[in-house]
Amino acid sequence: MTTNNPTVIVYTDGACKGNPGLGGWGAFLKYGEHEKFLKGGEKFTTNNRMELNAVIEALKALKFACTINLYTDSKYVQKGVTEWLAGWKRNGWRKADRSPLLNADLWQALDQEIQQHTIHWHWVKGHSGDPGNEIADRLANEGASSVI
Repeated sequence: MTTNNPTVIVYTDGACKGNPGLGGWGAFLKYGEHEKFLKGGEKFTTNNRMELNAVIEALKALKFACTINLYTDSKYVQKGVTEWLAGWKRNGWRKADRSPLLNADLWQALDQEIQQHTIHWHWVKGHSGDPGNEIADRLANEGASSVI
């Protein structure tokens, strides 16, 4: 995939009130001076599902192939994509011990979305004052509140 594509900055976050419980996801996308704010929620979900949904929905919002600097405070998402995904696919969407992969539906959806882009994955510490992460966190909490 060529890296001559436009570069987009994406921050994603998930939130859950109880785990499982009421959840929300948020994404903040920035391309030059353009910004997009996305959020959504579910009545009964987990934090990990919301973290995955945030990334999936952010990537779905892009209308063409991009180079993306994606920031997440979820090691589950970041390590899942950069370290574990290839093995899960090789094992038929099962873990190394052949047990079922949790959230396989979302990992498969994410796998489809990432094929279209060049993504540089970055982990950021949550609630540490990173402006993009704080925006994504606010959006995720708003997403959770919207389904009450």
